[in-house]
Amino acid sequence: MADKMKTLIETRYKQVINLEQKPAGLKKLPEEEDEPPSSKNDNRSKFFHNIPDYIWNDWKWQFRNRITTIDQLTDFIPLSNEEQAQLKLVIMRYPLSITPYYLSLIDPDDVNDPIRKQAIPSFLEIAMDSQGMEDPLTERKASVVPGLVHRYPDRALVVLTDICPMLCRHCTRKREWHHGRWVRTDEEIEAMLEYLCQNSNIRDVIISGGDPLTLTTRRLESIISRIRAISHIEIIRIGTRFPVVLPQRIDEELCDMLSKYGPIWLNTHFNHPREITPQSAKACDRLLRSGIPVNNQAVLLRGINDSIKTQLKLCHELLRIKVRPYYLFQCDEVQGTEHLRTPVDTGIKIIEGMRGHTSGLAVPTFIVDISHGGGKVPLESNYVLSQNENELILKNFEGDIYHYRNPKYSEDSQIEEIVSAVNSTGDIIRNRDLSFRTQGAEDADRVSLRS
Repeated sequence: MADKMKTLIETRYKQVINLEQKPAGLKKLPEEEDEPPSSKNDNRSKFFHNIPDYIWNDWKWQFRNRITTIDQLTDFIPLSNEEQAQLKLVIMRYPLSITPYYLSLIDPDDVNDPIRKQAIPSFLEIAMDSQGMEDPLTERKASVVPGLVHRYPDRALVVLTDICPMLCRHCTRKREWHHGRWVRTDEEIEAMLEYLCQNSNIRDVIISGGDPLTLTTRRLESIISRIRAISHIEIIRIGTRFPVVLPQRIDEELCDMLSKYGPIWLNTHFNHPREITPQSAKACDRLLRSGIPVNNQAVLLRGINDSIKTQLKLCHELLRIKVRPYYLFQCDEVQGTEHLRTPVDTGIKIIEGMRGHTSGLAVPTFIVDISHGGGKVPLESNYVLSQNENELILKNFEGDIYHYRNPKYSEDSQIEEIVSAVNSTGDIIRNRDLSFRTQGAEDADRVSLRS
């Protein structure tokens, strides 16, 4: 049986690899490249025409009615019998979960739809899962107590649950999908809070998952309020994809609660401009009006957003809804995601292609989170061609070369320059005609006499 399964996987891999993977790197300039053909229409009326607004806008209904089986998926997305059999094999290892809202953004007739690729399994997830690691960022090793990762001196990551409204196919914690649905117990929460209390160097806490907003607002408040009560913790951050995949969750009750415990920053995860809808824009606006800044952390994904044109469009749309493009992450070395990863040079070229063609506010920082717990490293094109103590030779965004004088910074050189400047000033004063001083005194006397 194992040999038969291996043969099936190898055969199918050879059949589909050329269909689902693009050639490495960037092939066209932004003005030449077209987005994959996709419908920009919301398919709610097609998929869920019988669901009235008051139900559709209930985030709990959306959560309860997620699509989690291939049989359910075939009601919306056309799949051959062979594809259904293959995807059933995939979800035995890497499960499926899509909210009705996010499903309605997919063009069911386009196998290369960028929304579809993030949500619907691919046979390549198991055909290529020998590549990559379960835990590339070694979060388990850096966990000081269960659920609390303390890698950087002043920051700690709190993982409250492995439950998400949607299981993104590129998820960095895909390993947790094998372990069923869990939420941290009261005892685990107490241990995390105790560690935070005892470590005064920690000033910034990131709450993540899974997705922490799957917890009820009351449960979430019970945790956030206790973190906020720790005197040395200045900032709380929440990592969530709810504004993208289930924006109905960002309701008044949640925003009113979060507004009581600021400063809270929210990092979300738009990967493609078509994910920015009136509903997601409204969710972000509601957070902002509650005093919660929103940043975006996109992931660079093959065949989804790996072009300058798509990234420019995404970042411009983000700014339009008042969300800051913060990071563009290189997709982590996670098992089951290799088909979505791009060469690192692709990300560098995208950022290089954005520089100078849009405002700096619209250009995210390209980040590689180094495997084995090395931490985040920003990468950019090298604009410094050479450098010495006197000058730099720089390349600008158009490829032109410039010489730039390098100021001296040592204390000795500063003192010499100051003494030289003072001496020069003295020479200037001594050699200049200062008759204006006399005239100024006469004018002052005149004013005095008139008064």
